[in-house]
Amino acid sequence: MSEPRQLKLVLLWHMHQPDFRDHVTGEFKQPWVYLHALKDYSDMAAHLEAHPQVKVVVNLVPILLDQLEDYADQFATGNLRDPLLRLLACEDLDAVGREERKLLLDQCFRSNHVKMIEPFAPYKRLRDLFQFLVAQGSDAGRYLSGQYLADLVTWYHLSWTGETLRRERELVVQLMTQGEGFSLGQRRALFDLIGEVVSGTIDRYRRLAQSGQVELSTTPYHHPIGPLLLEFDSAREAMADDAPFPRANAYPGGRSRLIWHVQAAQSSHARRFDQAPAGMWPAEGAVSLSFCELLAEQGVTWAASGEAVLLNSLRKSKLPTDDRMQALYRPYRVGTTGHALICFFRDEQLSDLIGFEYKDWHGGDAAADFLHRLEAIQAQAAQDETPVVSVMLDGENAWEFYPYNGYYFLHSLYDALSAHASIRTATCAEIVRETALTAEVMQLPQVVTGSWVFGNLSTWIGSADKNRAWELLISAKQSYDLVLASGRLSTQEAEAAARQLAACEGSDWFWWFGDYNPAESVQSFDRLFRAYLANLYRMLKLTPPPQLEEPISVGAAHARTDNAMRRAA
Repeated sequence: MSEPRQLKLVLLWHMHQPDFRDHVTGEFKQPWVYLHALKDYSDMAAHLEAHPQVKVVVNLVPILLDQLEDYADQFATGNLRDPLLRLLACEDLDAVGREERKLLLDQCFRSNHVKMIEPFAPYKRLRDLFQFLVAQGSDAGRYLSGQYLADLVTWYHLSWTGETLRRERELVVQLMTQGEGFSLGQRRALFDLIGEVVSGTIDRYRRLAQSGQVELSTTPYHHPIGPLLLEFDSAREAMADDAPFPRANAYPGGRSRLIWHVQAAQSSHARRFDQAPAGMWPAEGAVSLSFCELLAEQGVTWAASGEAVLLNSLRKSKLPTDDRMQALYRPYRVGTTGHALICFFRDEQLSDLIGFEYKDWHGGDAAADFLHRLEAIQAQAAQDETPVVSVMLDGENAWEFYPYNGYYFLHSLYDALSAHASIRTATCAEIVRETALTAEVMQLPQVVTGSWVFGNLSTWIGSADKNRAWELLISAKQSYDLVLASGRLSTQEAEAAARQLAACEGSDWFWWFGDYNPAESVQSFDRLFRAYLANLYRMLKLTPPPQLEEPISVGAAHARTDNAMRRAA
């Protein structure tokens, strides 16, 4: 009796949040880093700890890790630089000022209402009361007591606790059962629990990596779109011919800036995890041939991108695309012989089922459907071939759209994968090592510039708002270059300016600009981006230009919020 066909499954969970800190004051402008650590990073680690037979890749962006360490320092020292945490631990919420009340009322209803507010009757009552007051045209903050604010900030954090914490920590159960009238002591106990979970996040993933169960990969430091730092014109390869582009052809000094982000990420990873990363998930899976070669030059052994990028690249390379099985389920060698790396391409259908569709399914049924689809791929493979299926997606943003933070889906999926006779979970580094020993990897001569979003870079360039943001950044970078060349900054001042510039080069700002995203989220990221650019000018001892006082993008009042919400939080 012949052995059953084998299938290797690569699960890559990408963890990322942009830099939400004001680099002048040290204050956090948004709380998403610690909230995702409390809910998603803790749950994702717990599921892996409960299923040691399942191997995955976890991609941790360095700027996320910086902020997690910043929060750990805040909890250790008591020097709280996040205003929401200060309010959770505040002794007298009756005495807080108008701005702090506004912050609580603006922030503490910013989540998926169906999955994170309405299941909890006391929290829903708080929301309904607030909405009633707003509907009366009143200044709601004036009528709400300190106890209302205490219950609101407590429930907001309870709704952001991971499902595994709710099952393991008695404090969470007690507070959810009590429902209202939370005391200062209870709020501070919850604060301490949050500190324990957030501060332990990096160590938890370090232990999973040391066990061999998890491969930790990284991304260029501040999550920049690598091909766009190298050149703008390559983005035209997969975009409409008439798409407008910035006036400049390239970001000044972009290659050296991209090398800085890559090398800084490698150094950061080695410092934190005692070894250099084997691979990198490029920000948003955005690649070009020149970017892949740059990664290989820097010692990166593997990278990954989207299925549409692969199909475009196969066509340009005059390789067949009609057989999806043969095209997609294998790694490729990209680049010249001297500077080549192995590239994986995600199965868009399977990845998007987890990211967008299975949230509406029963968890066990969704996991069974996923396994059935893998088995179908397995059955179609030639007897002597082992398909490599890459499923790669955000490991944080989807779960608030699932019941119970995706607990039943992930638990059922990992159970099924642990027990399956012929589907083996594997890491990218493991497959690269095995492939080097057993077979020649197919060469992909051409790479069409694109990302895992639509197979192109239109999400970050090629519209009026996005182009204006690039032009503002280009002007700031030109000023940066001139000031540094003048030598009038001290070493410490130059380092601070470099950190601020790196934050401005991240991908997330450009993602949001445009009228297809909801106005509140667009305007929030718009303000942050312009404030960061203004801070950069001040660090350079220059007056920020007046253009930075004008909004870049306002978004749309009635834009779809399903995908956008996943990025906002």
